[in-house]
Amino acid sequence: MSISNRKPPERREAPNEPLKRAVAGCLRAMAGAPELEVVYASDRPILTSDKARLPEPPRKLSPEDVAIVRGHADAMSLRLACHDQATHRRLAPQGQAARAIFDAVEQARVEAIGARRMAGVASNLSAMIEDRYHRGGKYEEITDRADAPLEDAVALMVRERLTGLKPPEAATRIVDLWRDHVEDKAGRDLDGLLGTLENQRDFARSVRGLLQSLDMSDESALDREDDDQEDDGEAESQEQGGDGEAEDAREGERAEMDLQDEATDELDEGATESADAPSGEMPEDSEDSDSEEASDASRPPTGRPNESRGPDYKPFTSKFDEEIEAEELCDANELARLRAYLDKQLSHLQGVVGRLANRLQRRLLAQQNRSWDFDLEEGVLDPARLVRVVIDPQQPLSFKREKDTQFRDTVVSLLIDNSGSMRGRPITVAATCADILARTLERCGVKVEILGFTTRAWKGGQSRESWLQGGKPPSPGRLNDLRHIIYKSADAPWRRARRNLGLMMREGLLKENIDGEALDWAHKRLLARPEQRRILMVISDGAPVDDSTLSVNAGNYLERHLRYVIEEIENRSPVELIAIGIGHDVTRYYQRAVTIVDAEELGGVMTEKLAELFAETAGEPDGRRTRVRPRLAA
Repeated sequence: MSISNRKPPERREAPNEPLKRAVAGCLRAMAGAPELEVVYASDRPILTSDKARLPEPPRKLSPEDVAIVRGHADAMSLRLACHDQATHRRLAPQGQAARAIFDAVEQARVEAIGARRMAGVASNLSAMIEDRYHRGGKYEEITDRADAPLEDAVALMVRERLTGLKPPEAATRIVDLWRDHVEDKAGRDLDGLLGTLENQRDFARSVRGLLQSLDMSDESALDREDDDQEDDGEAESQEQGGDGEAEDAREGERAEMDLQDEATDELDEGATESADAPSGEMPEDSEDSDSEEASDASRPPTGRPNESRGPDYKPFTSKFDEEIEAEELCDANELARLRAYLDKQLSHLQGVVGRLANRLQRRLLAQQNRSWDFDLEEGVLDPARLVRVVIDPQQPLSFKREKDTQFRDTVVSLLIDNSGSMRGRPITVAATCADILARTLERCGVKVEILGFTTRAWKGGQSRESWLQGGKPPSPGRLNDLRHIIYKSADAPWRRARRNLGLMMREGLLKENIDGEALDWAHKRLLARPEQRRILMVISDGAPVDDSTLSVNAGNYLERHLRYVIEEIENRSPVELIAIGIGHDVTRYYQRAVTIVDAEELGGVMTEKLAELFAETAGEPDGRRTRVRPRLAA
């Protein structure tokens, strides 16, 4: 018997590997970031502090495929090389619509710099933008300006002014619907942008002028960057009472001044900006306030107006679903160990988020406008009326009692995505932020509920087994077992529920995410609460995904149901709904939403959005709100 001496055949390299190496090297070189990790995936492109995720190129490459991948890489590298995050934050407007335009135009600026210097980059970026709109939907069929995103139209018009390149054919309709309006009101501002192209600060101020011309931004914030020492916390420190809070106020002033930059200090260390996710499909960010996320120069419009929604949604079976308390999923010793692990993982973040929470607490306490009932027979002695007793000892003493404020009659529910894609940094940051916010709001007399949602199994579980045993009936509906977790109920004190949040660190807990039913569950829990004001904050990092369900139903089955539930809550419910997306554009679904790219920003965004909500009075019947000026504490 002879033994062959043949060497095993060498494994052949995939045909797209040389392109991937070349594109990665070019991205690092253009960005000036040799340590940047570049990966390829079928998910949406994203740029974070130390990683760039590009779309996976097909094995059989065409020139168009190559240009699209290179376009995404060029957009990311230009964002890193030509954009300063701190400047962008300081000059960003506060309104959500204005912020969406501001972000999109800034991305158009950095891409225009590369397109004007390098013809190849201009060609790649054009291919990327054309592909984005070509795949994004039937934009050519839009006939109403309300369905055409203004930020897309303005960004494409700015790109046209800066580079001379016409909007892609698939997006021409969007631009045409807005062109006359924008040119009429802000044509001169558009013409002036080219002169400030290379100076981000001057360009940003010019964009603020453009927003003013469009009646979307006021002039009050334009000079913030000129006075870096201006302290927004000064007024807040005056709101503090005299009960030993002076040191707290000083710390809060420093936190206020450094609010934006501190949350990303670690991420800026290598001249790499964590929240900058420039291109492709990722951002589409129209977030407001503190969420400086990678703005996509051209955000594809949201769902099409005539799209069917989701009343036909149904579970195949609900008997395997569970709503469970966190402590029932593991024993007390393991919960304590997981909580200690969570604290250790984010010990450095506690300080930053803690300062933000301290700032939130001061702002909320300042908004609890005091009112009193006077001339009572019992309560707190009223010193202002003691003079009557001095003048006439026969007069009875007068007492007063503070009235309950509407502010205290509030409950906040935090609904956290516990899907597998949240594993790692996002879930640890989400757990810590929820912990600190619950503690902060409890101090202010606001009840907080913390919920999580996932599934009991990957790829179907017992629901799928039942479907298989039943002969695989068509269109079975939702085909997985839900797991809805109660980490902290609204009536439970924070000190008793704190340990439960460690459960999010448990290996194997995070699986699929079926957002629509989870949102409906959290909403119904809030409706059962007695508080007058009910706020629901959703934290998620992706669209609803369940492989088992989507494999036997329409591809948009879960997303359509989510849109339906959101619309019902936003338009027909007294519950106030707000969403925060981590690396995922939630502005496509929610009217009041923020998209961030790096989990590190979650603490700042959560505190700021809650502060904004508490700065508003109770909603009017039509959903409009009136901003109230907080009174200074005595």
